[in-house]
Amino acid sequence: MKAVVWNGVRDVKVKEMADPAIQQPTDAVIRVTSTAICGSDLHLYDPLSPFMAKDDILGHEPMGIVEQVGSAVSNVAPGDRVVIPFNISCGACWMCERGLYSQCETTQVRPHGSGAALFGYTELYGSIPGGQAQYLRVPMAHFGPIKVADEGPDEKYLFMSDVLPTAWQAVRYADVPEGGTLAVLGLGPIGLMACRIGRHLGAGRVIGVDLVADRREAAAKHGAEVIDPTDVEDMPALLREMMDGRGPDTVIDAVGMEAHGSPAAAIAHKITGLLPDAVAKPFMQTAGIDRLSALHTALRSVRRGGTVSISGVYGGQASPMPMMEIFDRQIQIRMGQANVKRWIDDILPLLDDPADPLGAMDLTTHRLPIDEAPDAYKRFRDKEPGWRKVVLDPWV
Repeated sequence: MKAVVWNGVRDVKVKEMADPAIQQPTDAVIRVTSTAICGSDLHLYDPLSPFMAKDDILGHEPMGIVEQVGSAVSNVAPGDRVVIPFNISCGACWMCERGLYSQCETTQVRPHGSGAALFGYTELYGSIPGGQAQYLRVPMAHFGPIKVADEGPDEKYLFMSDVLPTAWQAVRYADVPEGGTLAVLGLGPIGLMACRIGRHLGAGRVIGVDLVADRREAAAKHGAEVIDPTDVEDMPALLREMMDGRGPDTVIDAVGMEAHGSPAAAIAHKITGLLPDAVAKPFMQTAGIDRLSALHTALRSVRRGGTVSISGVYGGQASPMPMMEIFDRQIQIRMGQANVKRWIDDILPLLDDPADPLGAMDLTTHRLPIDEAPDAYKRFRDKEPGWRKVVLDPWV
């Protein structure tokens, strides 16, 4: 089968790989019909490259048609159309019973102290082959796959794999008061959908911040006020001023370690990617080389007693935090990998609604043959105008 594989720092290739097969009774194999490139995949280009191996199959946003199921799988059958959550969870352990599917105790990657295994996302999360391929083995298929209607384009449902539940959880964790104010830092796919979901769930005012003009335009199209940070000398001061001097009730950091504004961290990321793995791994884990400008902006912007919700991915463990200010201003912080299946019952009816209230059908900007993945990764990483969300077709 064709698959998108990691070939080195800032280097992915499309390569013929062995077709997957059933390995456990709880497995399924799907024929992938659509698979998206996520902003988190770009982390594998640089900062997380020490945890990658040559020919690792990338991707964690797939959907497709069930081809085979193991003997313990009864909830889906060959021919079913399914979306595959990016985190792999059993549905029955102590964590899963409490809706914390991203912390599944059955698939936790204990050698690295990590939560639930993820598709296509480094040895830190289990080195599970990813979904940017023509076929995908799905562990824990007795619980994970989400059955969807047979009709309609894939993009109607595809983003339940990651984007929509991640944005939904970010807004829920933000706990926006009815009629309250929400600021979203970063208007990539997660940030864009967080703006829309925030309005859908009752925020009275939504403000989106991003460097890229077409991302701001996409947010404004769905009712967000937008700000270009390059025009602002002090973003926290501006946001506080816009909210009667107090600041927004809630702020979502949808940027993570892709943030601009820290040249030293950018250099550290590049150096880390060039170090031998034996040296780079502990350096990445302990040196705190995350770019923190977005997080610090969120913490300084939110009102006293407000909430900061973090959906952007951070990787280091020694990053400085303004703990005195956080404590003094009584800021609440919530974060973490999305517990995908916890939110599906809320999201799926909105996708089945012909009115498309979340605007899921206008999120995709490019649908390309899988052979064009290397170029698409580069264009997406470079934030070329219009390249907001890329979907790959494995069969074109």
